[in-house]
Amino acid sequence: MAALGDCEFLVRRARELVLEDTCAARAWLITARTLYPQDFNIQYEMYSIERNAERTASAGRLLYDMFVNFPEQPVVWREIGVITAALRNDSQDKQTQFLRGLFEALPGRVQCEMLLKATEQCFNTLERAEMLLLLLRRFPETVVQHGVSLGETLLEAESIEDQESPVNCFRKLFVCDVLPLIINNLDVRLPASLLYKYLNKAAEFYINYVTRSPQIDNPHQVTQEASDLLSPTKRNSQKYIIEGLTEKSSQILDPWERLFKILSVVGMRCEWQMDKGTRNFNDLFHRVKELCRYISNFDNEAHAKYKSQVVYSTTLVFFKNVFQYISSIQPSLFQGPNASSAQVPMVLLDDLSNVYSDVELNPAKHVHKRRKLAESREKTMSSDDEDLSGKGRNRHVVVQKNDLSNPNEVLEFFKMARECWDLLHSSEALDKEFSRICLPWKTDTWLWLRIFLTDMVIYQGQHKKGITSLHHMAALQGPHSPTQQIIGQGTLEQQRALIQLASCHFSLGEYRLTCEKVLELINFIVPPAQEISKSREELPKVKPKFRKGSDLKLLPCTSKSIMPYCLQLMLACLKLRAFADTRDDIALGHVIVLLQHDWPKGENLFLKAIGKICQQGNFQYENFFNYITNIDMLEEFAYLRTQEGGKIHLELIPNQGVLLKASSSTLGLLQQEFIPVLQPSIAAADRHHTVTRGITKGVKEDFRLAMERQVSRCAENLMVVLHRFCLNEKILLLQCLT
Repeated sequence: MAALGDCEFLVRRARELVLEDTCAARAWLITARTLYPQDFNIQYEMYSIERNAERTASAGRLLYDMFVNFPEQPVVWREIGVITAALRNDSQDKQTQFLRGLFEALPGRVQCEMLLKATEQCFNTLERAEMLLLLLRRFPETVVQHGVSLGETLLEAESIEDQESPVNCFRKLFVCDVLPLIINNLDVRLPASLLYKYLNKAAEFYINYVTRSPQIDNPHQVTQEASDLLSPTKRNSQKYIIEGLTEKSSQILDPWERLFKILSVVGMRCEWQMDKGTRNFNDLFHRVKELCRYISNFDNEAHAKYKSQVVYSTTLVFFKNVFQYISSIQPSLFQGPNASSAQVPMVLLDDLSNVYSDVELNPAKHVHKRRKLAESREKTMSSDDEDLSGKGRNRHVVVQKNDLSNPNEVLEFFKMARECWDLLHSSEALDKEFSRICLPWKTDTWLWLRIFLTDMVIYQGQHKKGITSLHHMAALQGPHSPTQQIIGQGTLEQQRALIQLASCHFSLGEYRLTCEKVLELINFIVPPAQEISKSREELPKVKPKFRKGSDLKLLPCTSKSIMPYCLQLMLACLKLRAFADTRDDIALGHVIVLLQHDWPKGENLFLKAIGKICQQGNFQYENFFNYITNIDMLEEFAYLRTQEGGKIHLELIPNQGVLLKASSSTLGLLQQEFIPVLQPSIAAADRHHTVTRGITKGVKEDFRLAMERQVSRCAENLMVVLHRFCLNEKILLLQCLT
């Protein structure tokens, strides 16, 4: 007891002196340690003085002594825990830097032993993994002993914790931190099966990481102020944080480059045929294509490693190019709803620029032929190479230079992705292996991939598959899907799907369904401002280029671009009915209304309609004055009423036909009622002429006044007029196509 009392006295005396005279305090403690070398309190007090004075060397020596002589003391492990936390911490504050320096002052062997012992003290899997990772980074020689076991522990923890997404703290530590240490250490012997397993895990993680939606996955973003969400300066500053990790640890720079490096190392260790000059994914794909030229049978066991090379390399090139394509045409999918307003979704559609061309003489034959061609194109989604007609290959995609900043790059992404898809489905062996990889990844739930697959089959002319794919996409965007939590009803994403559905139905000759989808879409569209139409002389005279297969176009998913396409689709559907051998004045009238858009491109078709009216000798369309505001058309119809125009009988005013038909019966009543009153010298024929002339004169006057009123409407926004036409005449438009 006396000894214990002496120790306490010496320690207390040193504490009293430390603020006044540090050297005296140290002297007291040195004396105390000499007298009582096994007393922990004296040792710890000496350490505390040196640590508080920030003397790294002496504090390090004292910590080492405590670690060796008093390994069971909880205070020692608490201190080691503080130091190792500082080693894992990204902070650069003074205290953290001192603690790191203190650790560096320890001998390497002690550092290694200390980290190992500290790891054993951790019971939290994530903390234990981070501690062991610290050891592996500082002492690469320990990777052989602890690397693989740490990796397996993380993967096992991910499974036990039942993580919903591959983008979680356990997978991140494994893929980004542990895996590079394992595969780059050639002393670690790994079988090919384990390397492929690790490559698969890495690919799944990185692909899900780059294609994540920040708005959905990051709860920190949801609470942001609404004003911040609308601010162009704060839009892109939102951070993505993986649960269980710090903000900095959650950020991964160059994920595709990291994945490429892992693929390259795995390929080297599995003895793939790779060129030393391979620098990116595209180089890998070119090497794979060369490999496929002289290896045709991938079922052969001798070619197993080359099959793995082809499938893994092509799969990653495929997903990278699909991601780059989709992030260019629909950036909000990956950047969230707060993507720059300048970046609007783009939609791939069949080009309808020839809609104003003349109609084929035999529409029935045309429809049959179109259906037959469409059905013949319905092959598998990988049938580009099987399409002997060439309609699914080398189709030209038109992009306006103002719609995309990098159109050539975007189309190259699309082309590369299609080539990869074709290669992966070029043989049963490759197809099966690709499916084996994709199945556990649940790629059928990836909306961005579904958008690409839809665009691909539309490009190939497989419109039935396009419709099926679009319905699958709608299911992914259902009311309970994460995507639907971002997008409301009638958004650009929904418009995109509707217009593609309409385009596919049109290509299959299903014109009523086409118009149904168009008219459904029109409900969501706000009529854009009217652009000044050009005269025929101002239109650019471009010679059409001959292309193998029809063109497609990438259109911005905005009202300004989509509404004109909708009008072209309806015109293309209705003109076949309007110019058929059987008479249909309502369809012809609808066509004339639609031809006002983009005038005078449709002038030749309008003149054909006028020719048909002249051939008929009369024309009835009571909606004429509701929707026809084009001055050239009004002049043409006014001319038709004149002697020079052929005195064509036009019934363009509501109830005009009823009035004229009633004139003869009215005349009979007048003759019976007023004959006694009228002068006997007036003949019945004269009375008939007088009454009829009065009625027809009134009709002519109404027509003249209506024309004058209509001319005053020529300055109206035509897009508003046509939008109203689509909404109000929906039933009549669909009846024309029944």
